Amino acid sequence: MDYVGLGKANLMASRVGFGAMSLKDVKSEEDAALLVHRAYDAGVNFFDISHTVPESEKRLGACLSGIRHNVILSTKAQVLDSRALAEDLEASLDALQSDYVDLFQYEVDEKGLADFDEICAQMKRLQERKKIRHFGLASENLEIAKKALDSGLFETIQAPFNLLLDGEGSALVQEAAKKDIGFVAMKPLYGGLVQNIPLALGYLYQFENVVPLWGVRSLEELEQILYFNERPPVIDEQFKAEAEKVRDFFN
Repeated sequence: MDYVGLGKANLMASRVGFGAMSLKDVKSEEDAALLVHRAYDAGVNFFDISHTVPESEKRLGACLSGIRHNVILSTKAQVLDSRALAEDLEASLDALQSDYVDLFQYEVDEKGLADFDEICAQMKRLQERKKIRHFGLASENLEIAKKALDSGLFETIQAPFNLLLDGEGSALVQEAAKKDIGFVAMKPLYGGLVQNIPLALGYLYQFENVVPLWGVRSLEELEQILYFNERPPVIDEQFKAEAEKVRDFFN
């Protein structure tokens, strides 16, 4: 397993990030634990969740029992103001069975955009209280992600990035690298539209500062991701032609 530094946050995250949002859909707690521990045994150390899915957050906390201090634990709060941010964090810590999170992200869409200065001031207070180690912003909206990146206030940015978002997405990733801001790529398969895992993985691995966040729902899916992570495709003319073919199909 390779590891990527998340910019100025200085967190060494596994190149395979585990998106735990779907843990609530896994058949049982035992099956969820099997997924998490299989990933951990393969070298995955970055686990990401959101308080918007409290069932998954609670399951992840239970699954990480005994290995919590060996992993990078990340959660998000989708709130309208800084006070609610702190309240969400306390609820997350309780669900995750942890005294702190390594990365706490302000999760925002177009309607809930709050003042970045106010949010980051609260994040710093939470750092001082040792509730969080680092903080970032997560958004499915690339314009909001760019605004956060341009502000220079956040240590990490999490936004959609995949081979179908090559133009605008790659520009954002390259700007993050210049500013030493960590980049976590959500939706590496574009919500299931891209079904070719090695093609999706190979595209993202061209960007050395990107940590893809894979939404894992089954052991079979996890094994495929781990397999191709160890055997990434060669980026040659044939690969580029196949990627372009997929883009043309959807665009």
